[in-house]
Amino acid sequence: MDYDMQGKTVVVTGATSGIGLAVAMKMVQAGAFVIGVGRSAVRNDRAKLAIHQAVPDGKVTYLLADLSSQDQVRRLAVEIKDSLTKAGYQQLDVLVNNAGVYMIQKVKTEDGIETTFAVNHLAGFLLTHELIAWLARARGRVLTTSSYSHRTTPLCLGRVDNPWPHIGLMAYKRSKISNVLFTNELNRRDLGITAFAVDPGLVNTEIASKGGKGIEELVWRRRRLQGTTAEVPARTYLYLAGEPEIETSRGYYFKDSAPLRPSRQSENERLARGLWALSCRLTGVEW
Repeated sequence: MDYDMQGKTVVVTGATSGIGLAVAMKMVQAGAFVIGVGRSAVRNDRAKLAIHQAVPDGKVTYLLADLSSQDQVRRLAVEIKDSLTKAGYQQLDVLVNNAGVYMIQKVKTEDGIETTFAVNHLAGFLLTHELIAWLARARGRVLTTSSYSHRTTPLCLGRVDNPWPHIGLMAYKRSKISNVLFTNELNRRDLGITAFAVDPGLVNTEIASKGGKGIEELVWRRRRLQGTTAEVPARTYLYLAGEPEIETSRGYYFKDSAPLRPSRQSENERLARGLWALSCRLTGVEW
């Protein structure tokens, strides 16, 4: 479906390749002013050029940030607000928390947190907190990239930020169920926005190839060939951003532009509140 996003503002993290770049492209094609976020200046410039080549009059800019660093997430939020203001906007209509990593080896961030959890969950949690007032002005939407893999792992809050032993796939799965719990808790708290978790399905991206070399990377390289192009899930993000009225009686977890029941554990309100409290403690915010 086609949507008119003229006058709308969108932030997309992890927007230099794969799903993020496809989403940014879709939003620009629909007429939105898009702020893409990436951690490489070269890749940012390349993505911006690709969008301008496809949409010569498209409204897009890119900001640089390493989302594993909470200081950089906070600085990014300030730069997003400045960019919106300079472009003549005082609200943010859509925040797409898409940035993600898959770490085969255990690596801690400068904040002392396991990197997969820090980037895939805490970065989106903190960025949403920093931008919530701007989102609320527009009755905006927060779209967070989750995964079907969230269904097959338990979540222990006592070890999620520093798991031992570290298994790359398990750390990734725990971050993905955290995305769904965060989405559900955002909606329960009624903060003036609507949040959705997106299951993109199996997509041919390089996410597991960025975390190192080894058997997991080889398995993913072969498995991803069975996946769709990033264009397919990008349609769901555009739907969730542009559809005026979305039926949410069946929940806030979507795949292929339709609601899908997530795992039972991801709907556990007590677990969601616990994750929220832990996330506040780890990021130093009161929310």
